[in-house]
Amino acid sequence: MSVTKDILASYRRPGKVVLRRSAGAPREDRALVIVMVACVLIFVAQWPRLSREAFVTDQDFDMLLGASLLAWLFLMPLILYGVAAISHMVAKIMGGRATWYEARIALFWALLAASPLWLLWGLVAGFIGAGPAMDIVGVIAVGAFLAIWISGLWAVERQAEP
Repeated sequence: MSVTKDILASYRRPGKVVLRRSAGAPREDRALVIVMVACVLIFVAQWPRLSREAFVTDQDFDMLLGASLLAWLFLMPLILYGVAAISHMVAKIMGGRATWYEARIALFWALLAASPLWLLWGLVAGFIGAGPAMDIVGVIAVGAFLAIWISGLWAVERQAEP
């Protein structure tokens, strides 16, 4: 399936999508592309918010954008690799049988699948600003990310062969 169809399918059956995405031989290049595309999309989602913040506070937009670039494209992928490892170790303690690669794909795919909601959050933050609308969209985005990640991790940890 295409990536966009898989993103939509992740909101209905995330475990099935993550199992299909992690099937076959481990391809670390594929995992890296998934996490980098997710981080790029979330970085782009920050632009309207940063533009508004720069205008309101009279800060330099380029400085804010550079800090966001550093955070999302250089630091977050490394942090996400660590979070995936920790979640896999916790799952192993609880009887999980997945590989390290499958645990990474579950986390990275959840981030990519939730990225359209982060794009919406960025638009709300940029055009409406802080308030209930931004909070509601943020809670929905975090909730979708967590639901897809937990469902995907559960699926790979329970389905994998020992």
